[in-house]
Amino acid sequence: MARNVVISGGGTGIGLATAQLFAADGDQVLLLGRRAEVLERAGVPGALTYAADLSRTRAVRGVERFVASELGTVDVLIHSAGGAGHLEPEVDSDEPLDVVLHSWTLNFGLNTLTAALLTEALKDRLADPGGRVLFIGSIAAFRGSGSVAYAASKAALHPYAHDLARQLGPRGITVNVVAPGYVEDTDFFGDAMDAERRERLVAETSTGRAATPGDVAATLHWLASHAAGHITSQIIQVNGGAERGH
Repeated sequence: MARNVVISGGGTGIGLATAQLFAADGDQVLLLGRRAEVLERAGVPGALTYAADLSRTRAVRGVERFVASELGTVDVLIHSAGGAGHLEPEVDSDEPLDVVLHSWTLNFGLNTLTAALLTEALKDRLADPGGRVLFIGSIAAFRGSGSVAYAASKAALHPYAHDLARQLGPRGITVNVVAPGYVEDTDFFGDAMDAERRERLVAETSTGRAATPGDVAATLHWLASHAAGHITSQIIQVNGGAERGH
């Protein structure tokens, strides 16, 4: 039976690869993102699109109304929206604390609030039993990153997922986090990736290669399946062994 699948950040990278997998199953996919033109270019067969800044309550309420009218029930909710802020304007200030404030506010808005606001808005529409909530975390949540605020904003998803799993478990809904390591073919690094850094990141893996968006999408796809119905409140690492399990 076809499911209703809502994917934030669904127009590029991991979100797009995930959308393509679910669409290939015949599921109804709704792609969310800030840039309407990116969503429209995604080309996912049969997908609905809705452009919204998910860090804004009014925009999230708009998504909620759209979901109510077009889908009704949400079987799978996947949070792929986020980033380290490389595409955002820099703060116009020479005050170091202004820079810190900007970085932390920006990263928590992009990675934590987008997930929390969308989840809370759609929580009552999740299918029960059988609903799935899946967050995209990061290896940075375990080991830090060059951008301290990014790592912290991803780490914040862990306790939220655990609390949500306990809350939604009685309804037969599972909640998990998938934490990728270095993934190629995404916009995440912007212009911050060079050959030396790529070589170092790949060398950290046991598999000797970078991940692809498809690697992460396949994990999300399985966690959304009936077979994974007793897996909840877990952080699933997809990093080729670059970080050991916790």
